[in-house]
Amino acid sequence: MADYNFQEIEKKWQSYWDKNQIFNAEVDHSKPKFYSLDMFPYPSGAGLHVGHPLGYIASDIITRYKRLQGFNVLHPMGYDSFGLPAEQYAIQTGQHPALTTEQNIQRYTEQLKNIGFAFDWSKEVRTSDPEYYKWTQWIFMQLFDSYYDKKLNKAVKIDSLIAFFEKEGNSGIQAVCDEETPSFSAEDWNTFSEIRKQEILLHYRLTFLAETTVNWCSALGTVLSNDEVKDGFSERGGHPVERKKMMQWSMRITAYAERLLQGLENLDWSEPIKEMQRNWIGKSIGAEMVFQVKGQDKMIKVFTTRIDTIYGVTYLALAPEHEYVDDLITDDQRSKAEAYVEVAKNRSERDRMSDVKTISGAFTGSYAINPFNGEEIQIWIADYVLAGYGTGAVMAVPAHDERDYNFAKHFGLEIRQVIEGSMENGSFPGKGGMIMNSGFISGMEMKEAMNKAISFLEEKKIGKGKIQYRMRDAIFTRQRYWGEPLPVYFKDGLPYLIEESDLPLVLPEVDKYLPTEDGEPPLGRAKNWTYKTDQGEFPLEKSTMPGWAGSSWYFFRYMDPKNTEKFVDPKNEKYWGAVDLYIGGAEHATGHLLYSRFWTKFLYDIGAVSIEEPFQKMINQGMIQGRSNFVYRVKGSNKFVSFGLKDKYDTSAMHVDVNIVHNDQLNIDKFKAWRPDLADAEFILEDGKYICGAEVEKMSKSKYNVVNPDDIIERYGADTLRLYEMFLGPLEQFKPWNTNGIDGVFKFLKKMWKLYHDSHGQFQISDEMPNKEELKTLHKTIKKTQEDLENHSFNTSVASFMICVNELTSLKCNKRQILEPLAILVSSYAPHIAEELWSLMGHNESIIYASFPEFKEEYLVENNHEYPVSINGKMRAKLTLPLSLSREEVEKAALEDPIVLKWTEGNPPKKVIVVPGKIVNIVI
Repeated sequence: MADYNFQEIEKKWQSYWDKNQIFNAEVDHSKPKFYSLDMFPYPSGAGLHVGHPLGYIASDIITRYKRLQGFNVLHPMGYDSFGLPAEQYAIQTGQHPALTTEQNIQRYTEQLKNIGFAFDWSKEVRTSDPEYYKWTQWIFMQLFDSYYDKKLNKAVKIDSLIAFFEKEGNSGIQAVCDEETPSFSAEDWNTFSEIRKQEILLHYRLTFLAETTVNWCSALGTVLSNDEVKDGFSERGGHPVERKKMMQWSMRITAYAERLLQGLENLDWSEPIKEMQRNWIGKSIGAEMVFQVKGQDKMIKVFTTRIDTIYGVTYLALAPEHEYVDDLITDDQRSKAEAYVEVAKNRSERDRMSDVKTISGAFTGSYAINPFNGEEIQIWIADYVLAGYGTGAVMAVPAHDERDYNFAKHFGLEIRQVIEGSMENGSFPGKGGMIMNSGFISGMEMKEAMNKAISFLEEKKIGKGKIQYRMRDAIFTRQRYWGEPLPVYFKDGLPYLIEESDLPLVLPEVDKYLPTEDGEPPLGRAKNWTYKTDQGEFPLEKSTMPGWAGSSWYFFRYMDPKNTEKFVDPKNEKYWGAVDLYIGGAEHATGHLLYSRFWTKFLYDIGAVSIEEPFQKMINQGMIQGRSNFVYRVKGSNKFVSFGLKDKYDTSAMHVDVNIVHNDQLNIDKFKAWRPDLADAEFILEDGKYICGAEVEKMSKSKYNVVNPDDIIERYGADTLRLYEMFLGPLEQFKPWNTNGIDGVFKFLKKMWKLYHDSHGQFQISDEMPNKEELKTLHKTIKKTQEDLENHSFNTSVASFMICVNELTSLKCNKRQILEPLAILVSSYAPHIAEELWSLMGHNESIIYASFPEFKEEYLVENNHEYPVSINGKMRAKLTLPLSLSREEVEKAALEDPIVLKWTEGNPPKKVIVVPGKIVNIVI
């Protein structure tokens, strides 16, 4: 094979890997393990664009490197295949989501294989496969059958809670439960009906059914997560979303808040991701207290981290959804307040949290009493207060909180500055107002004032010290079809689990993938969607699990994907353990990553797994942005002006498909064929070419800047794509895709190919011993590559390969002892060309079984030094001399050098200064 025929080479080796199952991993205690994982994709119909493989290429490089180091590597791939897009497509076309999902998976798999990833495809999982979601349902059942014991600090089976209730009631139990859980004695419990017992247990279960405020989209017929709502509309389809209360399943993730917080300390994650999780968990230490509503028997509960500022409170603010709002609005304020509430409560919590500029609210007309001084304070409604966070009410101290201050300033409310003791330090900077005496906590340091105020609350039985978390329990149901059915049936209106032996509970067939005419979820259309027991036949749950259910534990299933008896064999799980390297987008910081950590900790508690944290090291790859191209149409015509001439005409810019542009030069024939209205387009060229404008934007179909990796692979090969994506810049950074630069990487591979071939294109390497310069080039590349791989600095490794090949080309090196290690170094990045060269060098096994080259420092040690020789302060000569020479020997050699003799004219020097390994100075 004379030329570098990348298409033939790549197909050959992809077929070889697939046929020989090269990358399949099994438990092998004779080797250290390395578990590398990518956040698995949702298979959309559009397939991959060049931005998607970035993280996969990085993890693939690392796994190949680890294999060369002797590790037993697990590097699987699968699909997060439930979800709303497939369901929406099914609604539009009538096709079953399973069919389109399967087609999309085939497309993704083909693309991934074409890029040459070292995935163990024998361990592929799909969240929509009943054999997979059987175990998602099983985990749900374990959560339903468990509660969180605060004394043991772990999840415990609900049976032990029931046994405690039978003997003690619930007054002495230390368990995580709902705030409104009633108190009862053992005698009470033992006389309760079955229905009443089950109602009480729902207050403790780790997954439970309760009325919850949700984002409801009637057009889509489902609840949406906060991430799926923007500015009051669904991100998919742009449909209106309202906040409403519905019965929903939730996961009691709040029980694990402290463990989720503490667990971050031992994880090798980026600090920004850890901080996002800390903020989401939102631990606050403070006090909870109540304010009596004037003239009513209602008490408004608030939580504050600064009870010492109680004398600076000038109003209470309630969330629009607060349960007392309707009762607190007086007749004279009703029309204005209700109109405000109607608008405010339908803004998503995400929008309300992020919007710090919009100030809106309404006075209820009611007042509360400050229990510390008996003062009457106004009760307002404000959308900066969230119903789901804390108590849904805030004691506002405008001088000490920016949002309170802005709200008070906007509505002309009083702002008081508390200045005694350390409270002055805690005040909001630069805000004046009336100075208030802080009563009996006057002059105290903050901690002392806090403690005294809390003692006052407890003495008066109107509050207590409390630790609170911002994180809320996770809503776990969606009113959709294409998701995991919940293994729950209803008897007397209460939920019960189906038998484990009846798992999986498989999705039923339905006539349409829409809600029923009376508003029930799509599963309400299924015939006989019931569960038979000895007591009769009962309706099954009609909602399905959310998208994050299957992705919260998939990393365990990869270890043992075909097991029909357990979700993972304990032996396999204990061997593979935590994921050693997890690569994926930072956008999952507060969703998938928190839920996965939560489920892992729960599975650890019940003895199902041996680890508490699923992902030991994580890297968040940056985004590859699109590089858009533009053509410039003369307004009112079908004439287009080249970029350099556009300012001479009245033009408007138009996005053009980047796939018909090369190095910013437009392919005019393809442009005219691109759209019917462009068939008769005319062009004003510069130097006979049409040059397009360019701009970096998000990669998007609407901007025509999506680059299909298939096109790149067809034109340049997968190895070029892999190297180029790494060469674009540091993995974690955002960087623009620019096809213009890919030629350089392609030329590098062709140049490397030529190193192993003679001038006639015939493969030829020599067994001759390499010289010092060749060894130096190789070993500095080994050193650099190994350092880069350990530090995940992939872009600089590609640069070092280019330097190495250039130097070896200049040295005309074709030595086996140099070129074999070079092929191994490059093999993690460009595996196809490396495999082919390895085979041509006479190896019968894949290069994956080779060992990473050993770096030897001795080849980088310099034996000679080039001395600059200065005469009377001016550099006149250079001498290359052994570093082993003494100062006297260097001086002698310098004075005898013909060039030095010319400048000294044979005169003896007045002074000679020799700095060994540095310089020689001669003074005449």
